[in-house]
Amino acid sequence: MHLSPTEQGQLAACFALLAQDLNERDIRARLGEQLLHLFHAQHFASYVWDEAANRFDHGLAINMDPANLDRYDAWYQFRDPITFRLQQRRQATLVSEVMPRAELLRCEFFNDFLARDGLHWGINLHAFDGGKALGDLRIWRGRQGREFGAHERELLQFIEPAFSAALRRARDARRPDPAVSDAALALLSPRETAVARCVGQGLTDKEIARELGIGLPSVRTYLQRVFEKLGVHRRAALARVVDRL
Repeated sequence: MHLSPTEQGQLAACFALLAQDLNERDIRARLGEQLLHLFHAQHFASYVWDEAANRFDHGLAINMDPANLDRYDAWYQFRDPITFRLQQRRQATLVSEVMPRAELLRCEFFNDFLARDGLHWGINLHAFDGGKALGDLRIWRGRQGREFGAHERELLQFIEPAFSAALRRARDARRPDPAVSDAALALLSPRETAVARCVGQGLTDKEIARELGIGLPSVRTYLQRVFEKLGVHRRAALARVVDRL
């Protein structure tokens, strides 16, 4: 996959964003802003499939009319001929790959919902953790734009593992962390302890690498070991126990 210098910089920004400790909504919203730049697109929406309620929920959007989104929530998502097909792919997929353009232009969903906000050319990614839907990315260009192609599909699919991992971390962060015992803290090596203390100071992985004079991959390896030994899932939980080290 060939990347222009601009695309390289924008992808780096996407991955840096997905490495942060953000909640699930902020991950989808902030990544959506980045993807609009990366894909030269105008419209973005994201939902989470609620299997129990049999509906898409927790919606957010960029450059879409709130009243039109309300109509989607109440009516059009249940008459949507493309999104369930896109969801079934479980990979980056162009809208035209699940419904021919001519057929889309004739349907109610396009004329009474998509076209109201000027959405014409679309690409989706639906992230899953096994059978559990984590969230989706719906990126659209306007009438004056062009159809998405294989290059954009590859770019979006390239982002998928980091996107899914970020959503899993955010979901797990909502679970209560177990109490950390003194015995667990005693299992940390001197280097792991030093990394944990840096986390307690609010340093990023790059700042920890500079502070300790080690490589960034080593920082992340030590940090993963710390999480595993202490049984915590997030940096905030680790920061709460470092004063006992």
